[in-house]
Amino acid sequence: MSGKPKLYYFDGRGKMESIRWLLAAAGVEFEEEFLETRDQYEKLLQGGSLLFQQVPMVEIDGMRMVQTRAILSYIAAKYNLYGKDLKERALIDMYVGGTDDLMGFILMFPFLSAEDKEKQRAFIVEKATSRYFPVYEKVLKDHGQDFLVGNSFSWADVHLLEAILMVEEKKSDVLSGFPQLQAFKARITSIPTIKKFLEPGSQRKPVPDDKYVETVRRVLRMYYDVKAN
Repeated sequence: MSGKPKLYYFDGRGKMESIRWLLAAAGVEFEEEFLETRDQYEKLLQGGSLLFQQVPMVEIDGMRMVQTRAILSYIAAKYNLYGKDLKERALIDMYVGGTDDLMGFILMFPFLSAEDKEKQRAFIVEKATSRYFPVYEKVLKDHGQDFLVGNSFSWADVHLLEAILMVEEKKSDVLSGFPQLQAFKARITSIPTIKKFLEPGSQRKPVPDDKYVETVRRVLRMYYDVKAN
């Protein structure tokens, strides 16, 4: 294994994108191997690299890690993005968990039919503005600090910014009623490592397109239709 973490996934967002975000936020360079064929995937399976027969998989520090949450937790702890004590870590886990729920509504969006996409778009915006964003708006307002936990930049902030940008792709003015989150977005996007990741030419992936969807379906043999929430 090389010194840099190596990411095994498709050339698109999916569950790997949050891992890319967190490594980038920590200023860590990484390599990627994109799965384009079923043979590549089966080779990983036969080699025993995919513990639960699924990707993402990340090679880091002599380990081959699977399970997205485990990978993210390890990266956050390794690069001091996981709070200073157990209480802060619990808060980070709680906020990340909530953000994960919201992002889960978006994850399968590219695989929906055109009709279901319109329904899901409305569903995502409604959930973001009524259930999730109000929580973070209140947290930031109540403690009056720049970051979600302990007034220090953490995994929770990275994850929330990623989610905000994903929802803004569905409705550009979705933060219009959330002044604290507007200010939060401005602060976090100005952090040098984040700013660099948001620039053209970075390893951040674009909105999933038909090519990405077709590749995922072919490699994973997804023959079923995904339904909207």
